[in-house]
Amino acid sequence: MTDIQLTPEQEAQAQRVAAILARKFQEEALQMARLLMSKPDEELLGKTEYELRDRAHRLTAQAIETALLERKKGGTAGRA
Repeated sequence: MTDIQLTPEQEAQAQRVAAILARKFQEEALQMARLLMSKPDEELLGKTEYELRDRAHRLTAQAIETALLERKKGGTAGRA
């Protein structure tokens, strides 16, 4: 993947969003790990796999929501 060029303001905002997301991702990673460890090997695929996918999708939605909220706070137009 190539580096994305940002203005200094956009980079500062990206750093703020990344810090917020890191906390959310860490919390979710622990929940996912707990889910995986709670299942025997024969239950890792199928229902558990879908539960993990759903959790990942919710996390992606949180990332987008966080970016939108931070843009409103920071006043960035959101254009690259």
